[in-house]
Amino acid sequence: MTQTLTLTWTTVCRLDRLEPDRGVAALVDGVQIALFRTADGLFAIDNRDPVSGAYVLSRGIVGSRGGVPTVASPLHKQVYDLRSGHCLDLPGVAVARHDARCRNGLVEVRLRQEG
Repeated sequence: MTQTLTLTWTTVCRLDRLEPDRGVAALVDGVQIALFRTADGLFAIDNRDPVSGAYVLSRGIVGSRGGVPTVASPLHKQVYDLRSGHCLDLPGVAVARHDARCRNGLVEVRLRQEG
């Protein structure tokens, strides 16, 4: 499977609306994402927990493991690398990650889609 980028950056919110080390859910082009602001930067992943199927990752516990920014699912506590989307606890499990940036004080997301 390959990933493709959408060409469009979508404005989600102002940067000052994101609390550090907390997640928020947003709907971008029909896709529920979880958006995080950490000391390491901005991260966007799908909000759907691949283990449970529930849309809850935005409510996960933000932290780090070995210097890697992470979020732990609030349901079963699997930990995901916010940079890559890979699960650090279950080999072969991952959540889709998307591009996130801040321009002129606004947080923008560009979706990545499996193709």
